Amino acid sequence: MSPTAPTLPAETLVIEGPDAAQFMHGQFTSPVLALSVGSWQFSAWLDATGRVRALFHLARLADQRWVLLLRGGQAGDLKNELSRFVFRARVELLVQPVGLLTAGPAMALHATEEAEGILHVGCGDHSIVIAAEAPGDDLRAMQIREGWPWLPAGAIGQYNAASLGLHHLGAVALDKGCYPGQEIVARLHYRGGNKRRLCRVMLSQAVAPDTRLKRVGDGAELHLLDAVGGDSGVTGLAVAHEDWLIASQDSHDALLTCGARARIVESWGE
Repeated sequence: MSPTAPTLPAETLVIEGPDAAQFMHGQFTSPVLALSVGSWQFSAWLDATGRVRALFHLARLADQRWVLLLRGGQAGDLKNELSRFVFRARVELLVQPVGLLTAGPAMALHATEEAEGILHVGCGDHSIVIAAEAPGDDLRAMQIREGWPWLPAGAIGQYNAASLGLHHLGAVALDKGCYPGQEIVARLHYRGGNKRRLCRVMLSQAVAPDTRLKRVGDGAELHLLDAVGGDSGVTGLAVAHEDWLIASQDSHDALLTCGARARIVESWGE
């Protein structure tokens, strides 16, 4: 199998202007207007069917200046798609140079700052920092432990908010006004019907992120979003069909058609 993923790229989009807050509040899933300067929140942009087109940290650096740190995808693509909805709003979208993401020192959860032009995003016992060159500690392992997914190309536009654990992240506001996909989000929340869930898995060997794994016997699918190796084996985040969750309650390792074994150790719904 292919090795686990390399260092994560830093894809960022700055949104600024007098109408930036209202523009984003009407497009994104989170309560944008409640975000204070020096803070960040998880947020997402959905399509009309409720599928996640982009997942990101939304950081407010000044009264009219915001930055989106994408958790997958490319900032240029997001800018092009969002620009279609700006119309006459006094908003400017600026793609920033791509860097590398690395783990920085401890910083209060949901705190953010831009020091000497470098963005810092507080995650509690560590921070996310945009570096120009070599990475530091393994950021990906820390994020997997927290259940914070990064979306590979094959997951973008494929899953709804509940399947990616956006409620667990606090990225979805059910009491705000309309935004793309809002009716689908509310329907799944209040009536149920979601068939997939974000899970932390243990694997017997390295498997490339964005691989769709199938269980021997019934073919139940496990879409691996990211994975890293460590002293205790390979751990990752995946989107699992409910058939996996039911059969995994006995905590046994399941044999996959690729020859590896997998076990779900934690899952997040809403």
